[in-house]
Amino acid sequence: MLSSALRSMRTRWVTFIGSFVALALGVGLIAMTGLALAATFDAPERRPERFAGTPVVVAPSDTLRVATPVGERTAVLTDPRPVPQGLVTGLSALGRTAEDRTFPVRLAGNDAVGHPWSVAAATPYRVTSGRAPHGPDEVVVTAGAGAGLRAGDRIRITTPGSAAGTGTRTVVGTVADAGFETAVFFDDAEAARIHPAVDAVGVHAEADAVRRLTRDFPGMSVLTGDDRRRADPDPDRDSEALTAVNALLGTAAGITGFVSVFVVASTFSFAVAQRRREFGLLRTAGATPGQVRRTVVVEALVIGVLASAAGCLLGEAAAPMLAGRLADEGLAPAWFAIGDATWPLHTAFWTGLGVALAGAAVSSHRAGRIRPVEALRDASVDTAGMTPSRLLLGAAVLLTGLGLLGWSLLTDPGDVLKRKTYILQPMWIVVGCALLAPLVVRPLTRLLTWLPARLPGATGLLARQNASTGIRRTAAVAAPVLITVALAGSLLGTVATIGEAKATEAAAVSGADFVAGGDGPLDPRFVERVRNVPGAVTSASRSTGVTVLEEGTALISSEARAADPAGLAATARLPLVSGRIEDLDDDSVVVNEEWEKRTVGQRVSVWLGDGRKVSLRIAAVMRTGTGSNGVYVTPANAAGAAVDRVDVKLLGGADLAAVRALLEEAGRDTGTTVMTREAWVTAHHPRTGANTRAGLLLILGIALLYTGISLANTLVMATSDRVRDLAVLRLTGATKPQVLRLVAVEALVVVAVGAVLGGAVAGLNLLGVKGALELLSVSSPVVVPWTALGAVLAACAVAAAVSAVLPALAALRTRPVEIAGSRE
Repeated sequence: MLSSALRSMRTRWVTFIGSFVALALGVGLIAMTGLALAATFDAPERRPERFAGTPVVVAPSDTLRVATPVGERTAVLTDPRPVPQGLVTGLSALGRTAEDRTFPVRLAGNDAVGHPWSVAAATPYRVTSGRAPHGPDEVVVTAGAGAGLRAGDRIRITTPGSAAGTGTRTVVGTVADAGFETAVFFDDAEAARIHPAVDAVGVHAEADAVRRLTRDFPGMSVLTGDDRRRADPDPDRDSEALTAVNALLGTAAGITGFVSVFVVASTFSFAVAQRRREFGLLRTAGATPGQVRRTVVVEALVIGVLASAAGCLLGEAAAPMLAGRLADEGLAPAWFAIGDATWPLHTAFWTGLGVALAGAAVSSHRAGRIRPVEALRDASVDTAGMTPSRLLLGAAVLLTGLGLLGWSLLTDPGDVLKRKTYILQPMWIVVGCALLAPLVVRPLTRLLTWLPARLPGATGLLARQNASTGIRRTAAVAAPVLITVALAGSLLGTVATIGEAKATEAAAVSGADFVAGGDGPLDPRFVERVRNVPGAVTSASRSTGVTVLEEGTALISSEARAADPAGLAATARLPLVSGRIEDLDDDSVVVNEEWEKRTVGQRVSVWLGDGRKVSLRIAAVMRTGTGSNGVYVTPANAAGAAVDRVDVKLLGGADLAAVRALLEEAGRDTGTTVMTREAWVTAHHPRTGANTRAGLLLILGIALLYTGISLANTLVMATSDRVRDLAVLRLTGATKPQVLRLVAVEALVVVAVGAVLGGAVAGLNLLGVKGALELLSVSSPVVVPWTALGAVLAACAVAAAVSAVLPALAALRTRPVEIAGSRE
């Protein structure tokens, strides 16, 4: 059986090379994304940075811990409380201490971080030139900060969130760059004046003594050893960066895995369908159906093992290039690299082999049913319809996809807008349409070629007849185009549509004429001046967080905005379903419909951004929308949060130009940008996030490159199988250019069939997204990625035409009489 399979592979080498290429590339794709995904599971171990030179650190805990019946649940606090002054005093009695005050600073147009000089030794920072600051107008900067600052330079420094630190100061020294921040050091007294709160204390004392003292101050953590990293700036930045990369590569793995399995299965099925007459001859020669099936399975086993092994080697070589590209595009941290995990290679190998054998098993069943009379046919016309099993399977898969979409729309429309849903949902429909494609290939082909068939000349008519009679061939070639167009249209269109909806929703919620902030604390001087602008009402708000325990086990954190109720009511148009904004006070909260408790007047226990647990009355309830409608509280429930946004609305009869001039003047004097509402929404709610779009394009680019190669591969297989047909055309009088033109037109017809089917799938998914938005009361148009779809179709058309014409051109080199008279 093995020798028979090997002889068959030598005879029909084009078909088997096509299957090998499809499988090897598919396995390589799975291995590459799998290896990159495995590299996101563990962040690199880092030593403490800011307090590397201090044995013990006392800092506020940034983690909320809540005991539940199923164990402890945790959440990140947005505004941890500062170290109490009583604790600071007590720690100073135990040993030498360094009080750290951290606040944002801008110098020479660059973002930096301010600290008191006494904490510099805790890192330790080393003076490279000059001396330490000794007065309120002296600073030490990081070497290389700003425009090459040196000792003796006079610079203007602004401290967003605190007017006390803004002014011109003298650089008296520089320190070496520590690598994790750009630091500006002030005199201790000046730093305390700018930022009175103590954010952490480095202590040179016994850890046990520090713990005993700290025990009386809830919410404080004593950090030693590697735990001191918790006091570093953004200590979770590595893991958070990997979380984002993990989500991206998880999506990539899902898409590439689906594309690979889909294309490989389609290619193997087509390869068997091409050999109907060969299997008919075997049956005529006395081969039993079982022997035919075993031949197909053995061939698949040989190809599967070799191609899967080659694919693993290919994926292992390509994975570092993918990691480097992710880092270059800013989608992964600069240190991201492929690790030594081997399970992705095992997964890719066995997946490839399994798909090859599964495809062969299904195809071998069909091959075993071929009757001996099939060998006597001279025309390769697909007269048989779909098998009942394929029809039932295709209908089941398609109905499952449609059913899941309908169920989501009926029960939870917001689920349609989630990444996992809009990535997985199209796959069901794509597979269902691909399985049922033979049902619509003939009528769709005739519809698309109705006009070309009536044009002068025989090219259009012959292309129509060839494409509509070779159903299996047309369906197999159209499959890569279908999946390419469907995925590009569905994913890019869905992301763009959701982005447009979020921007539309943000514009609808804001009733302000001008907005400032949104990128960090605002200068208090700007806030004060804006409040006094005549002819306008303002709302100064803060970003904070609120956490609630739902169903007794789920600790859910929500973004919140703290604002004065009167200003909020005047400048915002919250999508309320019950209650009033004016009823918001220090004892209440505005929630959305996602909350478990959402009845006006009902009380709900929450943890605020600083970890305090309070019971608040629900003053109003908002629609869920796209998920951007968060929570609103008053400033009293946002302790520690600085004003980071100001909304300004003109009063009736106010002079727009005069108000705008006053706002822009205040902005210039304090370094604050003032925008119109439309400009602010565009800047802070882009239709599609740059990273999201870049990530999707990278993923789709890889997957679509594979489908493009598979399209070319399948066309080469199909064209090579039609050498005798092309020779007959030449014998009937067709010239070489006419034959090549026919082959190219037929390939373009098949691309058009796949494009229409893929477009239908994409359109169906986008309509589902539109329906979800309407059910969520968000009126926003569907965004169709015409540019991306045009590029995809152009690439498919070029690949198809070239891949069909080149093997045909090679075949036409031989005299037609020799080909027509040769044995198959």
